[in-house]
Amino acid sequence: MSVRGIRAAATVDANDAAQIKEVTLAMIQQLIQENDIQPEDVACVYITVTNDLDQAFPAQPIRQLPGWDLVPLMCALEVPVKGSLEKCVRLMVLVNTEKAQNEIKHVYLGGAKVLRPDLAK
Repeated sequence: MSVRGIRAAATVDANDAAQIKEVTLAMIQQLIQENDIQPEDVACVYITVTNDLDQAFPAQPIRQLPGWDLVPLMCALEVPVKGSLEKCVRLMVLVNTEKAQNEIKHVYLGGAKVLRPDLAK
């Protein structure tokens, strides 16, 4: 078994608490489904937001998922590089898995598809 990092990113239309929570939930649920993740296999989740998103903690909806209340979650600000993608929530989920690196499915939704077009569907 190895620890693998699984990336997800999505954008919101506005700095709105409901949108931030909704997009975070959509990302984590797709990531769980596509990678067959069980909460007890998750080492931790790093969550970043761009500095234009300050209306909600994106960890909150993840923590409310069944079995995810004990998974370590940490929110932080993304590095504010000039010209970078705005209104973006990113996840880095560290998972104990038997999957090889090339079997991991990363999730890029909405405007975040530009971050990794090679991995976005």
